[in-house]
Amino acid sequence: MSSLQIRQRLEYVIFRTLLFVVNCLPVRATVALADGLAWVMHNVVPKKANRYGVARENLQIAFGESLSDEQSDRIIHGMWRHLFRMVFEMVQLPRRFRLTNCADALQFERREDCVKALCSGRPVLFLGGHFGNWEISVNTFGHFGFPMSVVARHLDNPYLHRWFKHFRESTGNSMIAKHGAGAELAEIMEQRGMASLLCDQDAGKSGVFVDFFGRRASTFKSIALLALQYNALIVVGGAFRLPDAAPSGARWVRFNLATQDVIDAAAFQGANGMTELTQRFTSSLEALIRKAPEQYFWVHRRWKTPPDARRRHREAAAA
Repeated sequence: MSSLQIRQRLEYVIFRTLLFVVNCLPVRATVALADGLAWVMHNVVPKKANRYGVARENLQIAFGESLSDEQSDRIIHGMWRHLFRMVFEMVQLPRRFRLTNCADALQFERREDCVKALCSGRPVLFLGGHFGNWEISVNTFGHFGFPMSVVARHLDNPYLHRWFKHFRESTGNSMIAKHGAGAELAEIMEQRGMASLLCDQDAGKSGVFVDFFGRRASTFKSIALLALQYNALIVVGGAFRLPDAAPSGARWVRFNLATQDVIDAAAFQGANGMTELTQRFTSSLEALIRKAPEQYFWVHRRWKTPPDARRRHREAAAA
């Protein structure tokens, strides 16, 4: 056995041990633990290590002068609290979340619009971002008998990857590796199926630049091109946590499973259809994030690629 395999197995043993501990805790204890870990991450861990500067810069880009330093700091602290809570919720999800109690745990925003898209007989792309608890969203649709294919990165540790694959497929969904997902997605769209993917990642120099919180951001063209080619519907949404009504006695937490927008690709068949469609779903995601900005992953470098990156690359190559 190689040293890499030993390290991977050790990581998995530690991971499963932590799973066991978290699963034994009541919700109230996991909330307190998440608060404590968030405080440490925000106040003790060095700013460079917790990427505070990246988050602060992103918030300045997104909200400008309307956001004070105190408000920005509160959002970043809230982001860490949310992320730790999300991890614990994901661990406890199979044990605490069932079809029989989903009405107690979820508030459905624009449910009728979403169901209409699901029952349209057309291919559907569900788009979300690093916002809220994205695992709750996918899990819920599986519970209701609307399984979908979920695009996700293959984890480096094969033991961890198998656990997450089993977790995401436990309610009927299926996993698609992010690398080389185009062919599988095309087949799903051709069969009028459903697929879920994130649409808030930097696409580098080859992406299409659209406005995201008032700043041009490189966005993958493939989503819009796929929707246009197969005349798909796009549902933009996500599940964000609602304020704790009674944290001392709550058996589970509540989420707003929100359908922010339903977009018909057939309405974007013009010469600039791809760009206009990309802008539409990006703006919809922005509107969703504004509902609970502390539940967005602000340490992600969404504006990493400048709009003139392609021109700079051509000039450098010519030189």
